[in-house]
Order: sequence, then structure tokens, then C-alpha cells
Amino acid sequence: MTGGHKPRFLVAALVAVLSAAPAAAQSIGVVAPLSDAMAPLGQQIRTGAETAAAARGLAAARLHVVDDACTAEGGTRAATDLVAEGVSVVVGFACTEAIEAAMPLFAEAGIPVITPAVRTDSLTDQRAKTGWPVFRLAPRAGAEKLAIADILVPRWRSALYAIVDDGTIYGRELTESFRLAAETAGLRAVFSDTYRPQMDNQIALIGRLRRAGATHVLVGGDREDVAVMARDAADLGYPIEIVSGETLRAADGQVPLADGVLMVGLAEPAEIASDDAKQAFAARGIIPEGYMLPAFAATEIAVRALVTAEVQGGDLTAIIGAGSFDTALGPIRFDDKGDLPGNPYRLFRYQGGRFVPAD
Repeated sequence: MTGGHKPRFLVAALVAVLSAAPAAAQSIGVVAPLSDAMAPLGQQIRTGAETAAAARGLAAARLHVVDDACTAEGGTRAATDLVAEGVSVVVGFACTEAIEAAMPLFAEAGIPVITPAVRTDSLTDQRAKTGWPVFRLAPRAGAEKLAIADILVPRWRSALYAIVDDGTIYGRELTESFRLAAETAGLRAVFSDTYRPQMDNQIALIGRLRRAGATHVLVGGDREDVAVMARDAADLGYPIEIVSGETLRAADGQVPLADGVLMVGLAEPAEIASDDAKQAFAARGIIPEGYMLPAFAATEIAVRALVTAEVQGGDLTAIIGAGSFDTALGPIRFDDKGDLPGNPYRLFRYQGGRFVPAD
């Protein structure tokens, strides 16, 4: 769906349709981990869905919220409950185990699922085999590594660059993926190493980087380690461009992150959200964080797909798969597998306490 006036028309149409339609025929299921350690994330999904439903003309009573407990058993139980409730579409899930257990039941019932959070590549890669009607607003698990290569290889073509990681699976996979892409393009690092993380200083590492002549470094590690490296390089009067991944989107530790550090990551939803979505949260006294805005956008898509199905007819899964939806996070459409087309990761620079788009 496109066009500046259609969403308002469709919301009005939905209000009229819902006033006459049976509740179950127009209800949306919301699945999230609402117990134990994952409950804070699940509450973000629930809050986002409830806020969108209220703002877009779907009464809260039309939402059926269930807890998947972030487990396979919980996912099966949630799907069983929602199929029995007769919901038309489902929004949610934060855990791979839960959604993978639930999808066969939703597929059998012909109920599409829109997840704002699950990144596992196989969820959509096997769509041709499984037939699962799943769509996701979250990036694919491999998107960060691909973006780092796509952004840094041309940027560092003439640079003396280094690669260091903290020895974790995440850090090693991030840097190894870039190393392979760079070497395939004919580039080679002047220095590579695994550093000891969580140290009070990284002066020894910075010294080795300087002796190697590195002017740029990719760090596979967390924000605290990167902050220490940037501080120590500045103290030694050593100008070096430091780049890391989305682990930089974290709170400062004892050492604040220095201006100029680069991140390949995602834009903060709150920074790109539409004004009316921000106002919808503000009206409820909520500052949107985490998955709230992605869940809001997913629920907007679900509501507008329901409108199209009621007003124009058609299968909900086909409507979601073929549509273009104006949402709180901008226009959204899905590719043939149910993923967002393109890679949402971009290059950002830390400046004045926040990440801003880099040149």
C-alpha cells in the first residue's frame, strides 16, 4: 500500500469494519517472552503492539497477548492458544526456539506472523521448503558482517589497516568475515591479533598497532574495550580510525566512548520514528525503547493488512508479502523470503554522546 492518504482512509475503514465484524475474525495475536529473564524484552514487544493498536484504530480487546517463555514448548503452547482463538495475524517473538516451534502450527492454520526481533537466517532461508508465512522487520543474522565488508573494503582500499578481536565467537566471526572479504578484494592487513578484553588499559596493543604502521583498525569487541583503546591512542598522540560493530550501542563503562569512533550498525528506531508514533507513546507516558517501535511498526502492518483483506478481499499472507506499508519506521516491504530487502546497516560516527550518520 502506498500513497499519503491511503493509511488514513484504511484506518477509518478498519474502525467501521471492526464495529460490525466478530472479534475473533479481526483479532491480532501478540507473542512475546513475558516471564523470567527475557520478560523485559517481551514487555517492549507487548507495549509497542498495544500502543500501535490504540493509535491505529484497533481496540486493545482485539489483541490476544500470550507468553512464549522464550522456549520451544512455550512457542507451541502460544501458537496452539492463538489458533484456537481464531486470530487472523500474529505479531511478535523474540526467540528463535519459540518461533520455530510455533510456525508449523501457524502455517497449517494459514496465519501469517510478523516478527520485529528474530534474526536467525534459517527462519526465512527455508521458506520455499517449509512454506512458513513469516515476515521480519529485524535484520538477518549475517547482515552486520556483510555490511562491514561492503562499507570498509572500498573505504580502506588505500589504508594501512589492522584487525583485532577479543577472542569471543562474535568478535572472531566479525573480523574473520571482513578479513576474507578484504583479501578477496586484494587487500591485506598490516597487523592482526587477539587482545585480552576487559583490561584497565590497552596501551600494549595500541603500541603494537602503531609500530605496525596501522592507520585504521577494525575491532571485534565490546564498547568498553573500544573506549579504552580510543582513550589510550589519544593519550599516546596516535591518530587511528577505530571501527567496530553494533556492540558499540551500549551504555558507557568506566571509560566513556570518545568522539570519532565509527560503528557499523543500525539506526536507533527512536531517531527515525514518525512524529505521530512518538506522540502515540508520549500520550501514554512512555519513552519508546528497544523493540517498542519495531513492534509498533509490525502491528501497523498487521492492522493495514487486515483492512485490505476486509475491504478488498484476498489472503493476508499474500497481502503482506506483496504490499508496501507506511509505518512508524518509514516505508516497509518484504522480499520473496519475507525479509526486508537490502541491508539496513550503515556507518555511524560517535559525536556528542550519540551516533550520527558518517560521511
